[in-house]
Amino acid sequence: QKQLVEYGGGSVQVGGSLRLSCVASPHTSGYMGWFRQVPGKEREGVAAIYVGSSTYYADSVKGRFTISQDNAKNTVYLQMNSLKPEDTAMYYCAATTRAVVEGTIEAADFEDWGQGTQVTVSS
Repeated sequence: QKQLVEYGGGSVQVGGSLRLSCVASPHTSGYMGWFRQVPGKEREGVAAIYVGSSTYYADSVKGRFTISQDNAKNTVYLQMNSLKPEDTAMYYCAATTRAVVEGTIEAADFEDWGQGTQVTVSS
């Protein structure tokens, strides 16, 4: 069973930056993603990376967030810049080995999940 542990959440002011890390054990999967969720709403796909190279983003974060992967460290990162109050959420790392449609970031397609890390953006 794959284990995913997220790090790097916290509180930041509007316009600030945070970098989230997701360490996968024993290793990352072919398709890794970041999701976020606020109470009362569905989990939203934020970014995904396919076999460590092709990247995909939700429209709401394009140009501000960057997903990357370091296979030597079994780690996936989410660099978040120009943060907005609406980015406030619990952020989850996810992994899947299923044959999903590349470019889609749907929670139902992902098999393994981390415990989440809170990101709070205040004005």
